[in-house]
Amino acid sequence: MRHLLRAGISVKYPFIDTHRHSYAVKALCQALKVSMSGYYAARSRPPSARSERQTWLTSHIRAIHTASRHTYGAPHIHAELSAQGVVCSRNAVAKLMRQAQIMPKAVRRFRVTTDSRNTKASPNLLDRVFQADRPNACRLSDITFIPTREGWLYLAAILDLYSRAIVGWNEQGSRLPVG
Repeated sequence: MRHLLRAGISVKYPFIDTHRHSYAVKALCQALKVSMSGYYAARSRPPSARSERQTWLTSHIRAIHTASRHTYGAPHIHAELSAQGVVCSRNAVAKLMRQAQIMPKAVRRFRVTTDSRNTKASPNLLDRVFQADRPNACRLSDITFIPTREGWLYLAAILDLYSRAIVGWNEQGSRLPVG
């Protein structure tokens, strides 16, 4: 509930409305530091012109996003809205997309990561015999790159060839954009 104390009335009033059947409205208003009269006035007040426009714009953003097979971000959606004659800023589109949790799919392009002309292959020490006679006699490792919404995640794992168990791993995150 700590995060609710810093939130605005747009979050506090719906919270009170949701929990008013379990707790007294007076106690909820005191806990969230809002007035009871303000809460009851907000319940009977019609939505503002701004919130109605944001709701209308969000529905248009969602329609354009769906039509683009979920690939358009704020710049493309803003351009499409401008082409349709809808006046709004790109930052407003980005903000409404964040609030509605509308996120474009990351389209990954092929990127060359190694140059085989200048690299030499490592020596084949196992000669494709993937068996070990005792624990910890032979270990294999590999690294993989996992795209996430926050950037790349690098995962390295070490496998004991005898038990086929992962004996160690490490991950490292990156804030570099995916794709």
